[in-house]
Amino acid sequence: MALAATDSNIEARIARLESDVSHIRSDLGDVKQDVRDLRARVDSHAERVDKRFDELRLYVDKRFDELRVHADKRFDELRAYADKRFDELRLYADQRFDEQRDRMDAMDLRLSNRISAVERSLASAKVWALLLFIAQAAAVYGTLARTMGWI
Repeated sequence: MALAATDSNIEARIARLESDVSHIRSDLGDVKQDVRDLRARVDSHAERVDKRFDELRLYVDKRFDELRVHADKRFDELRAYADKRFDELRLYADQRFDEQRDRMDAMDLRLSNRISAVERSLASAKVWALLLFIAQAAAVYGTLARTMGWI
């Protein structure tokens, strides 16, 4: 009897364990389904996030391209402005150098004229000096000849 009571007790326990295992299997099936649903939702969110990142990448690329075009335009404008200013400065410097060259040429001409005048004056002074030397020599020889009685 004690054995029969234990067998029925064991059978009740086994039946209870089988019922619990059945509930665990049911719960495990529900958890698996929830995990599948969650995986699908995560995949869906990942696709939406990837799509948004792709859209953002395209937007950022577009903005960088616009910025590059804008920067190129501004650099071209600055280069044109700098070229214009350098050309103006080059013309101004050339004009000032030409003015200085003209002044130097005028000074050279005036100096050349003065030197030519001095040369002419020296040439004329040489002739006068030669004539004076001849006259002095004649006077000295004349005086010598008179003193010696040659004349």
